[in-house]
Amino acid sequence: LAQKKVWDQPIEVRKQWVGSIEPLTLTRQCELAGVARSTVYAPQLIAKPGEQELTLLELIDAEYTRHPFYGSRKIKQYLRGLGHKINRKRVQRLMGVLGLAGMAPGPNTSRRHPQHKVYPYLLRGVLVTRPNQVWSTDITYIRLPRGFVYLVAVIDWYSRKVLSWRLSNTLDSGFCVDCLEQALQIYGKPEIFNTDQGCQFTSEAFTGVLKAYGIAISMDGRGRALDNIFVERLWRSVKHEDVYLKGYATMPDLLLGLTEYFVFYNTERMHQSLGYDTPDDVYRTASGGGARIVDKYSETEKTHLEIETKKETENRGSAVPLHVKGYPLKLDALLS
Repeated sequence: LAQKKVWDQPIEVRKQWVGSIEPLTLTRQCELAGVARSTVYAPQLIAKPGEQELTLLELIDAEYTRHPFYGSRKIKQYLRGLGHKINRKRVQRLMGVLGLAGMAPGPNTSRRHPQHKVYPYLLRGVLVTRPNQVWSTDITYIRLPRGFVYLVAVIDWYSRKVLSWRLSNTLDSGFCVDCLEQALQIYGKPEIFNTDQGCQFTSEAFTGVLKAYGIAISMDGRGRALDNIFVERLWRSVKHEDVYLKGYATMPDLLLGLTEYFVFYNTERMHQSLGYDTPDDVYRTASGGGARIVDKYSETEKTHLEIETKKETENRGSAVPLHVKGYPLKLDALLS
């Protein structure tokens, strides 16, 4: 029975049980763990992606940023239209490298850790009416000539202000925790903090900081990409207004460029959803911002345009900016 339980564990987990500091020999440890000795002795080399693969990754990242509702089938057709001979299986693997998935609900679209606690989504039907009421965070990927780096940011939903951000060349929870702690030190604490179900955000290191500050934890539902729409919109702006235009060659160049861009984003860039004001001004004055997390429109609120887009928005619980009381904007207005 004990042996059966051992073999039920994934091979990668069992390989971690084998170590040189144990009193047993490596041979005996491998026998007990049910792994081949060659997998322990062999050097664990990480293959670097070739030039063609980096090109495909860049194209997929750019197309997904333009059309985040595209899944592997449409991405495959897009790449074939550009002359690349590629099948869907390879597209799925490359999208997995980037951590991308189409917005439509589907099996295994979340990358949460099986042993981490997942918290419910707290924002459906909630009016965001003041700064520091709701913050959220997410991770995106930026391509450099020698690979990809990871960008995380914390944003205030009321004002769209970027409160903190971090770059990393490894996808662990450390740089996410650093980003969170910087925002808390500078701006105080929010009432609710929203994330997706990624293992970086469900880790004890990250949720422990939120619990220590007494912050309510909210997590997007599986397959509901629009639950965190404001950070998704931020990534689109960052990539199309800065990263794709400048084509950074190194991580230091990217760090300097993003530093300048986020200052511009907060202090100079006008936002249509904020009445063409800047996030800094809206955050400071606590006026002109806000968001409405729409669960379902009432019968009196349905205009002709809303009826046309009902199938896309009604069941998503999507976030839209406050505009005229009682008449929420379509999601398209948020993305302009």
